[in-house]
Amino acid sequence: MQVTAVFVMDLKLPNLGEGADSGTVVNLFVKEGDQVAKDQPILELENEKAVATIPSTAAGKVTQIFVKAGDKLSVGQRILSLSETGERAGEKPAAGKPDVAKSRTPQPAPTKAGRQKETEQHTEGDGARQTDHVEEVSDEDQPSPAPPSPAGVAASPSIRKMAADLGIDLTRVRGSERGGRIVLADVRAYIQKLQRGAAQPKPSAAPAAGQAQPAQPAKHESIDFSKWGPVSKKPFSPLRQVIARRMSENWNTIPHVTQFDEADVTSLMVLRSKFTKAYEQKGARLTLTGFALKIAVDTLKKHPAFNSSLDEATQELVTKEYFHIGVAVDTEAGLIVPVIRDVDKKSIFDLSKELEELAKKARERKLTQEELKGGSFTISNQGGIGGGHFTPIINKPEVAILGLGRGQMKAVVRGEKVEPRLMLPIAVSYDHRVIDGGLAARFVVDLVKGFEGVEESTLKF
Repeated sequence: MQVTAVFVMDLKLPNLGEGADSGTVVNLFVKEGDQVAKDQPILELENEKAVATIPSTAAGKVTQIFVKAGDKLSVGQRILSLSETGERAGEKPAAGKPDVAKSRTPQPAPTKAGRQKETEQHTEGDGARQTDHVEEVSDEDQPSPAPPSPAGVAASPSIRKMAADLGIDLTRVRGSERGGRIVLADVRAYIQKLQRGAAQPKPSAAPAAGQAQPAQPAKHESIDFSKWGPVSKKPFSPLRQVIARRMSENWNTIPHVTQFDEADVTSLMVLRSKFTKAYEQKGARLTLTGFALKIAVDTLKKHPAFNSSLDEATQELVTKEYFHIGVAVDTEAGLIVPVIRDVDKKSIFDLSKELEELAKKARERKLTQEELKGGSFTISNQGGIGGGHFTPIINKPEVAILGLGRGQMKAVVRGEKVEPRLMLPIAVSYDHRVIDGGLAARFVVDLVKGFEGVEESTLKF
């Protein structure tokens, strides 16, 4: 016996990785009526500061699209539906279910024509739901939706027992494994989410008579600037919205202090000129940022508080024993900060090559989410553009950031002589909750010594 059926699959947004549960649709590559293959790109999604291509998890014909460019998507949200017609030869009905062939015998007329009965077959994996359209039934034949039950949740017995012991409702936990299966990491993430919610200050009770009313958040009012002359408008891009939100959060939640100084990089630039050609022949571009990466790590080792983070939920200072340095890259779309991992274990040559590759990927918007996360300290070098000292904003949850300006030739007193020296502007912004002024001054002093004392041996392959 052969059964012909139409399979309808809802493709949903898969898990995007740790800490990423949403994004903005940038481009759609398909339209209704298109035939797509498995793993074929269907859309581009912008999350944080990266653009990722989302592939189709199944093959079929696009019957309906639920999103458009500019929409915000969350994990598990429907993207589109696919349909496919096929035959199942010799298929036997499942126990307790009527044979499809028998269901074609005359039946009482339905109360509403045009309604289709859907025998749903949920498959664990790829967020797809298959529906076999079999026959017409009335609204009265449709079962009422039952409330979610932990018994229907995909999780191992050990996870179920732990959830029961802790009083956790598994229907509220989002599973990250194939088919939405819940694992230990998902339960831990859910508990941490509850803890963060509990740690937030609760709204205070209404003030008594005569007491001042609490300040209300400012309301944004649109201004018609065209009243005073010609204007042009363009939408605030998703990336710029992310930058604006994060910068506002960083500035408003971290008490910033910036320590300024200058470093004599005359000798360093002589070394750079000596090795530039050799580096280029090996496919690397030797820049001041390459030197800064190694110098910063050497200084961070002496002052580990600058390589830490404040866990505001637990009020603990987390000192990192790894050195993953973020480097701010100026792109046409905005500022992007890829992270170079294990800087302390790499040579200046290796760092120069990796820095060039990451900068290129940033400008082409091809960075992955993983390449944007996990930084312990950040460097922003504006020397290639110009300008001197500036006050860089800390990249939360880090506690410090190094800003470099353009070096300038200055008359400097050395002993009893006045000599022309190339002086590099240095600015270190730090979180005053974690770092005091004395420690910051010592950090900058050691940083300056690092720039002024680079040895030739560090540049050799």
